[in-house]
Amino acid sequence: MSEEAISEAPAARRFKIGALSGQFGLAVIILVFWAVFSFHAPGFLSSFNIFNLGRALAVDIIIGFSQMVVLATGGMNLAVGSIGVCAVMTSGYLMQTLGLPVWVAVIGSLALGGALGWLNGFAIVRTGVNSFIITLASANLFSGGMLILTRAVPLNALPFSVGAFGRMKLGFVSPMLLIALALGVALFILFRYSVLGKQILAAGANTRAAAMSAVPTGRVIVIAHTLSGVLAAVAGLLVVARLGAAMPAVGGEDWLLPSFLGPVLGGTLLSGGFVSVIGTVLGALLVSTIRSGLLVLQIGTFWLQLFLGLILLFAVLVDRYRGLYVERQKIARP
Repeated sequence: MSEEAISEAPAARRFKIGALSGQFGLAVIILVFWAVFSFHAPGFLSSFNIFNLGRALAVDIIIGFSQMVVLATGGMNLAVGSIGVCAVMTSGYLMQTLGLPVWVAVIGSLALGGALGWLNGFAIVRTGVNSFIITLASANLFSGGMLILTRAVPLNALPFSVGAFGRMKLGFVSPMLLIALALGVALFILFRYSVLGKQILAAGANTRAAAMSAVPTGRVIVIAHTLSGVLAAVAGLLVVARLGAAMPAVGGEDWLLPSFLGPVLGGTLLSGGFVSVIGTVLGALLVSTIRSGLLVLQIGTFWLQLFLGLILLFAVLVDRYRGLYVERQKIARP
């Protein structure tokens, strides 16, 4: 190990300890919200609400993962919701209009999500334009094309097994939540142990240094966006299962704020180079808890947008502080 790596180790270790303490604080905040909501609305802890909370949480977690893998590269994906909507309507079209088996529709939707994500990554690498601009444009392109092709008509005559899976219970838990957690385990392994995961983080931490170290930065950015598209499609498919129908109003801009909240609250750096899978799950749990609690308390949905906006602002400020802390540690090292 080089002297530079040795000198950077303490700073990296202190940053990881700070991230863990932040996750602990996030868990405490979630427990406080659960206590407040359960006190003011006993129905919050009912088996019915816990089940619905788990289904919503599964979607929020995967939406957060979809954004997290792109944030790891130092970019962002504003087309998460649009890709999810395209996957939703594609699955409905394949099952209802073409009469294809459910598994074929699932594979087709995942393939479309990956293709749209790949298109974003390819455009970013080839043009050199910031991911904010590319994905903002593609979000409108994808959603607009979907609305034109489907005429925004819901597809609600899907096979019975689709809705049955969405209503399935394993005790009080939905299998949808287990799928989300399984994806979390896979992503944890990817970023912690695989070469590809380390390359993605290296490209996000310092693109120039990564390129000088023979990391194919362009390729890993395209892969990250492709993976993001697949995850957005998974979230869309879970929504189809939950509703038992393919609704064109699902996703879109409604997914954008939660997609950032989960990772940023959980410790993922907006500047890239560091992700937290467990933190993203906790951040998504906070979002789902607030949404469910306000619903049980019969508080207007506009309050939800206010709370989420304030939380995101707070999370961005914390992220900025973490970034400045890392920079100071690099400058101060001997």
